[in-house]
Amino acid sequence: MAAKVSRRLIGVVLAAALAGPVAGPVVAWAQDDDGLPNVFISPAGKPFRAVRGAPYPVVDWFKEADKNADGKLDHAEFIADAEAFFKVLDINHSGLLDPYDVAVYERRVAPEILGGRVRVGAAAARLWLAQYDDVPVTEGGGDDGSPQKPRTLDETMQGASPYSLLAIPEPVTAGGFDARGVVTRAAYMAQAERNFRALDEDEKGYLTLADLPLTKIQVMMGARKGRRGRR
Repeated sequence: MAAKVSRRLIGVVLAAALAGPVAGPVVAWAQDDDGLPNVFISPAGKPFRAVRGAPYPVVDWFKEADKNADGKLDHAEFIADAEAFFKVLDINHSGLLDPYDVAVYERRVAPEILGGRVRVGAAAARLWLAQYDDVPVTEGGGDDGSPQKPRTLDETMQGASPYSLLAIPEPVTAGGFDARGVVTRAAYMAQAERNFRALDEDEKGYLTLADLPLTKIQVMMGARKGRRGRR
């Protein structure tokens, strides 16, 4: 009987988490004067938001992760940054991210992934629905046996991708789920390793701000500022 009650309780909690906002403080989402979000989502999935007119917040992430402040984000610092955010995401300190943890992340920590928009200083969220086409995932082809997406699939404007250095729509679950439907620490950290290798194309063993690719939002913000300057 106790097992049945526990399963029923878990089901109720998960349903509530996935159906509506999770209790917690409203997340502020800054935007520039053209309405584009001044938002950066780190490779580990942590969002950074800046007020209007402030430098693009990739700088804030880099300074936070670069613990020795030498201007180089080395492999150890990059992995430590991911490890620290995993601990934040792992609400009950179980060593894995269950559906509730993921729901809290997507709905309260980084609502941009689901199309959430919140103005800085606003009392409540103003949501919009991103219009993305549903493209099927094809099976097979991955070195690790994971499903592979069609080469023609453009994910650069889906989920977290516009705000990220890599076109990964959901950075927290990108490493995949295990048979229980959870994200293990090992899978999350393995994805962090892949992220570092993808960004460290020259295999220098470290990243610099100057060498980082621009996010889609960053490019769009620069283009709009350029057009205003030519007027």
